[in-house]
Amino acid sequence: MNDHQWLADRFEENRRHLRGVAYRMLGSVSEADDAVQEAWLRLSRQDAERVDGIDNLTAWLTTVVARVSLTMLKTRGREESLDAVHVPEPIISPEDGLDPEHEALLADSVGLALLVVLETLQPAERLAFVLHDMFAVPFEEIAAIVDKTPAAARQLASRARRRVQGAEAVPDPDLNRQREVVRAFSAASRGGDFAGLVAVLDPDVVLRADYGNLPAGLKLVRGAEAVAKQALMFSRFAMDSYPALVNGAPGRVTIVDGKPMSVMGFTVVDGRIKEINILADPERLAEVDLTLFEG
Repeated sequence: MNDHQWLADRFEENRRHLRGVAYRMLGSVSEADDAVQEAWLRLSRQDAERVDGIDNLTAWLTTVVARVSLTMLKTRGREESLDAVHVPEPIISPEDGLDPEHEALLADSVGLALLVVLETLQPAERLAFVLHDMFAVPFEEIAAIVDKTPAAARQLASRARRRVQGAEAVPDPDLNRQREVVRAFSAASRGGDFAGLVAVLDPDVVLRADYGNLPAGLKLVRGAEAVAKQALMFSRFAMDSYPALVNGAPGRVTIVDGKPMSVMGFTVVDGRIKEINILADPERLAEVDLTLFEG
C-alpha cells in the first residue's frame, strides 16, 4: 500500500464523524462536505511519517474541520443581510425511516429546531457549544481554535448553552403522534379549514420561511391565527406536497411540475405544532437531496 492510499484509508475512517461535526457547525450538508474535503486536502499534503506522528488523528482532523467551518461561518455572517431569515439545509429521508448515512449525520437528535437556534449564535459560540457539548472536545483544544483562554472558551459554550436551552423547542418523543398532528395540519390546509389549522397550532407557534432573494410572502410569522392565514394563502400547493422525514421529524416536500418548491419541517410539542421551518430558496433547494421524490 502506498503512502497516499494509507492516508486516504485513515481519512475515510473518520469521514462520518467529520461530516457530523461540520453539519452541526454549518447547518448545510453541501457546506459540510466542502469543509470535510478541505480537511482531506490538508491531510493529503502531509507526509505519512508526519501523520503517523499525530497521537490522535481524529482530534487533529476535528480541529481542522472546526477551523474551516469557523471561517465559513464568519464569511457567511458578513454576506447575509441583518433581516434575512435563514433556515438551515434540511436532511430529507423517506417517511418510514432514516437511511444509515442520514442516521450518522442526525445522531444526538440534531433536529431542524436545534439548528435554527444554532444559527442565532455567534460563530465562536457555536463552535464551542458544538465541539464541547456534542463531541466532548476539551476546552483547552477549543481555546486554541478560537484563540482564547480555556476559561474564555468555557464562557462561550456556557452562553451558547443558555441560548439553546432557552429557545430550542424539544419535540414530542412519539414520532407517530407527531405524524398525526402534521397530517391534520396538511388536511386542514388542503380543505381550507381555518379552525382546523388553529386547533393543531400552538398559540405561540413560529413560522420561518427562507425564500432567499424572492419576495414571496411573509418570512417570519408568529401566532396560531397568523400562521393559519399564511398556510391558507399557499393552500393551492398542498395537493403537491408529500410526507417525508425532515431531520428525523415529520415534514412535507412540495414538488410542482417536477421542480421542488419547498421543504417544510415541523416541530410538534405537547401535541401541537410549535415551529414550522420552510426552505423555499430555489438556489439552496437545488443543493438538497430530493431524489426520493423523483418520478
